[in-house]
Amino acid sequence: MRARRIAAVLAGLLLTTGLSVTQGTSAQAVASCEGTYTIVVGGTGSSWDNDRFYGNIQQHVGYPSQIPNGASAQAGVNELNRLVRNQRAACPGQHVKMGGYSLGAAVVHIWVTQNWRTFDNVNAILIADPKRQAPPGANGGAVPFGGIIGAPLAGADRSFGNVPVKSICHWDYVCDESAGIWTYPNNHVKNYPEDFNMDHHNDSAHEQWYNGAWQPW
Repeated sequence: MRARRIAAVLAGLLLTTGLSVTQGTSAQAVASCEGTYTIVVGGTGSSWDNDRFYGNIQQHVGYPSQIPNGASAQAGVNELNRLVRNQRAACPGQHVKMGGYSLGAAVVHIWVTQNWRTFDNVNAILIADPKRQAPPGANGGAVPFGGIIGAPLAGADRSFGNVPVKSICHWDYVCDESAGIWTYPNNHVKNYPEDFNMDHHNDSAHEQWYNGAWQPW
């Protein structure tokens, strides 16, 4: 029983961003059909008004992010889906660029897996994705803790269909077990300062950045 409690605590820590804030609802942006519609999802403990992302962003997603498990991830997926489909209904030809960090990266990852067949003209940016599938390196932390956190957060895959996906992992146990758990939380919190700038990522990137080096899919 003690071992299970310890494992549960580790699983909770695994996807934590170090933020401690009250969860809010999604920021409601005024719909615009000009340019790219950029929408972002923060990690564990984040809220729509404190998710670390910056740049030309039209929407920040609020979801119950306090506990990193399958239920919270799916709730984030559902809210992301609602927002982007409402925008697509208002602006049918507009490109959607979505980005996520840590638990939020898993939310975007799962959304793409669940929706790529019915939603086009979209790309995704995954920063420190716990569902990142190796190689390079090892799978993300959602694999060893899969039995605790539950579906759909558990496991790793590349089920992205035809959606361009850019995955970024910088010597971080959350997205790469081979980094070693001792790299957490320092590397997870500090290794992505420029990656939170959504203007830094183009609308068609389909690539991996692993420990600072470019890798093809």
